Amino acid sequence: MKVAVIRFPGSNCDQDAFHAVRDDVGVPTEYVWHEDTSLAGFDAIFVPGGFSYGDYLRCGAMASRAPIMDEVRRFVREGKPVIGVCNGFQILCEAGLLPGALLLNESRKFACKYIHLRAVNRSSIWTSGVDRLLKLPIAHGEGKYIADPDVLKALQDEDRIAFRYVSADGERGSDFNPNGSMDDVAGILNETGNVLGMMPHPERATKALLGPIDGRLILQAFAAVGVA
Repeated sequence: MKVAVIRFPGSNCDQDAFHAVRDDVGVPTEYVWHEDTSLAGFDAIFVPGGFSYGDYLRCGAMASRAPIMDEVRRFVREGKPVIGVCNGFQILCEAGLLPGALLLNESRKFACKYIHLRAVNRSSIWTSGVDRLLKLPIAHGEGKYIADPDVLKALQDEDRIAFRYVSADGERGSDFNPNGSMDDVAGILNETGNVLGMMPHPERATKALLGPIDGRLILQAFAAVGVA
């Protein structure tokens, strides 16, 4: 198993992703530049957060058209693990690899704090090991997930909502939803479950020295797939 961390102009969580996966999860990891056209030798992809292309036009819109994205699409088709976090989630939505869109937070302010998550889906490679509430950081200005009613219903009916925002006690409510996302959605899956997009940052919660290590429960999917 070897993980590719895609780097775009403006990425600022690529190093977090690299060291979290390589050093804390223990999976070989390398950077891949957005202008590259091959992911030969890699088995999984991490599309990191940041402000790709300065968030001009729409968050993730320009990055979704980068040359490397053809290879990301191939990985998705082949059922290989792909995770997009924060701006990475926006990129996957803009690329049509996940449904819906991420808009300006309901508060119209940048949100940077710890939040709590509950895994809704428990069968995907990303969520099967998440057996408790998670405490993870967020850092975004455009994290409000929206989708057409029929798309949201499909996500619900097909068990493709990966995570929801909740309180520290697991309760749902507007006070615990940091951006106004529909149905308290914090992360979603594609139809086959190999692609996860989420706004909270698991790669920033893997070192006890820095705080919670709950992010490992999600990122350990890379190691589990490698063993399998």
